[in-house]
Amino acid sequence: MHSQLPYKYYFINTFDTNLINKQDQSTAIIYRNYNKLKITKDLISKIKYFCKKKKLKFFLANDVKLAINLNLDGAYIPSFNKNFSHLNYNFKKKFLLIGSAHNLKEIRIKELQKVQAIFISSLFKKNKNYLGVNKFKLMTNLTKKNIVALGGVSKKNLKKIKVTKCKLFAGISYFE
Repeated sequence: MHSQLPYKYYFINTFDTNLINKQDQSTAIIYRNYNKLKITKDLISKIKYFCKKKKLKFFLANDVKLAINLNLDGAYIPSFNKNFSHLNYNFKKKFLLIGSAHNLKEIRIKELQKVQAIFISSLFKKNKNYLGVNKFKLMTNLTKKNIVALGGVSKKNLKKIKVTKCKLFAGISYFE
């Protein structure tokens, strides 16, 4: 029904061709811009075509309608987005919805939003959403959706993700 989920997800907030060039085909690019700058169709189209040339999947954060209109690979719904209006849209067969969650309530919301994968954070990064390995493992058992490890993933702690039986991961610092 849906295309294969990528193995790695790289969050970007600027269009830097040098960083995107370093990624392999198992990496998906998620463009998120929380700086309150207006996202232009022109910028998203440039990123889309660059990713397409590199054979990378490209997701747009927090704007499902624009992602559909620009024929992107999918959209990323952040944990703070509790909106269900995207369920009224017609999706193409290979369009993927992914989203993030920090607790059980947000996991249930993402399930109702019909995402194919849930990013659960924070696995390693010690912030207000910090879970650690044990709580992360418990949270992954609360859903049947594909789980993506998020938060503080680096090359040093990548092996620890295998303990969680999570095959997918996302981040920023790992890719830079």
